[in-house]
Amino acid sequence: MPVQALQSSEPSGQPGRSPLHATAYWTTGPGTGELRSETLSPPGAGQVLVRTLHSGVSRGSELLVHRGGVPPEVAQSMRAPFQQGDLPGPVKYGYLSVGVVEAVGRGADKDDEQGGSPLLGKTVFCLHPHQDRYVVPADAVHPVPTTVPARRAVLAGTVETALNALWDAAPRFGDRVAVVGAGMVGAAVAALARRFPLQRLQLVDRDPSRAELAASLGVDFALPEQAAGGCDIVVHASASGEGLSRALELLGPEGEVVEVSWYGDAPVTVRLGAGFHARRLAIRASQVGTVATARRARRSTSERLQLALELLSDPVFDALLSGSVGLDDLPAAMVDLATGRRSALCLVVDHPTVPSDLAS
Repeated sequence: MPVQALQSSEPSGQPGRSPLHATAYWTTGPGTGELRSETLSPPGAGQVLVRTLHSGVSRGSELLVHRGGVPPEVAQSMRAPFQQGDLPGPVKYGYLSVGVVEAVGRGADKDDEQGGSPLLGKTVFCLHPHQDRYVVPADAVHPVPTTVPARRAVLAGTVETALNALWDAAPRFGDRVAVVGAGMVGAAVAALARRFPLQRLQLVDRDPSRAELAASLGVDFALPEQAAGGCDIVVHASASGEGLSRALELLGPEGEVVEVSWYGDAPVTVRLGAGFHARRLAIRASQVGTVATARRARRSTSERLQLALELLSDPVFDALLSGSVGLDDLPAAMVDLATGRRSALCLVVDHPTVPSDLAS
């Protein structure tokens, strides 16, 4: 999924402080990646140092980047907030990171009543690539609620995308809804949509093994050919022309498909010659780069992300976490994901780092 770009600033050094060393994952070319070392300066004014606990692999956009499948005309809009390098690469890309604030620069946040920093020592989410520690502006980190485990919090960016899609879709009381594509985003949409008073909700996927995922989420599952039609809304997340065509077929007259898939440079063929015009169907894009139109005047991207973190208090989202690897194993794991040798909704990357000498 493309994400909104934030301005990142280079960390400013402080006299007399030793530089910090970090390790980050880079995509070096189509189908290849490696770990690279870099040097960080201690956090300057308005910055924080984060030691990473976990990061998550977003299969959609990160595998597109890994394969070199991002069209040049959208490379700029696909930039991740703290991306380094330019697409197609070499590039440091990713945006699902959870860590602990180890140190804060002057003015990074207001001191609490005891004279300490309310961010220091807090578990936070940041839209940052896979890196074991990093320095970012303080307003780029979002405190993780105490009711949300750090490992589950890597899903914040995905749940934010799902939340935005439902703001776009605007389901109503008694609606009949289908979600086509039981991947990471589709499953998150279904997990949120199940909280609405709907007449019917089905998670649709061509992989019958996803029935177990649907059961974990507490929603009905259907293979594409078995899914119920007459839907008011279909959220499409399969990233395939076949899935989009089936999503249109599932709509009732004047129904709407909300498209959250990201296709990259893959051509898409959709069957519009049947009932598309006669039934006055609609396809509308939903993209997380901006807040959905229905909420844009009243919600900022920061507020939307904080709401996504609060929604992750629901343990049902643990069903989206599909195993883990260490940071050292991430280059090989990306190849396995891209080639199908490894299957995962959200692969969690564990970062076993030790506190720096700046921690207090």
